[in-house]
Amino acid sequence: MTETIAPGALAQRMGLSFVDPALLTRALTHPSWAAEHGGADYQRLEFLGDSVLGLLVAEHVHDVFPSRAEGDLSAMKASVVRGVTLAAAARAAGIPAAVRVGRGSGLAGDRDRSSVLEAVFEALVAAVYLDAGLEAARAFVHRSLGPYLDPTSLLSSLGNPKNSLQELTQAREMGLPTYSVESADGPDHDRSFTVHVSVGGTVLARASGPSKQAAEKRAAAEALRALET
Repeated sequence: MTETIAPGALAQRMGLSFVDPALLTRALTHPSWAAEHGGADYQRLEFLGDSVLGLLVAEHVHDVFPSRAEGDLSAMKASVVRGVTLAAAARAAGIPAAVRVGRGSGLAGDRDRSSVLEAVFEALVAAVYLDAGLEAARAFVHRSLGPYLDPTSLLSSLGNPKNSLQELTQAREMGLPTYSVESADGPDHDRSFTVHVSVGGTVLARASGPSKQAAEKRAAAEALRALET
C-alpha cells in the first residue's frame, strides 16, 4: 500500500506554495473521495490543465525548434502531453502518495493508476495557473517535465532521428552523415556502445547506448540538436 502524505507536504516537496491551498487539495481529490466526503474533485481542473499544459508545451517546442514543420512539432508535443509521460512524471514527483481516493478506489489501487495520475497532473497545472498565473505554471511544467522537454528527447520522439539528420544535412548540402563506433564496453549481457556521427569529416556529436543502433540514434538526435540550435 502506498504511504500517504498531506497535500501541503507534497507542495513543499515539489517547491510549490499556494495562496489558495484549496486549489491544491481539489487537484488531488479523486471523484471517489468527493462522493464519500463531499466537496469538489479534480475533474474541472483537469479540463483546464489539459489546455494550459498543451499551450506551454507547444510554446516550448515552437521556440526550441524554429525551423521544424508543424507535423514534427505536433509529434514532439504529443510525446510530452501523452498520458504515459504525465503519469511517469507524477510518480517521479511522489504525487500518488498525496492523491485522495475513496475507500473502494484505494483498495483497487486507483491512487497509482496511470489514468488517474495523468488527470491529477493536469489538475495540478491548472491549480498552479489559477493560483499564481501563467509564469508559475510554466515554471512548474518545465521543472516537472524537464527530461521530456530536453531537445534530444524531443527529437528522439520523431521516430528515426537518423533519417531526419540525413534529410537536414542533404538540404544544407553538407553531405551524408557517417557513424563510427568508438568503443564497445561491458560484458555481453550489458554492453555499452559509444558512437560518433560526422559529416564531411567533422564530428557533430557522440553518444552511448546499449546497442550500436541505439547509440547511432542518440548521436543523430544530438547532432540534430546541435545543428538546429
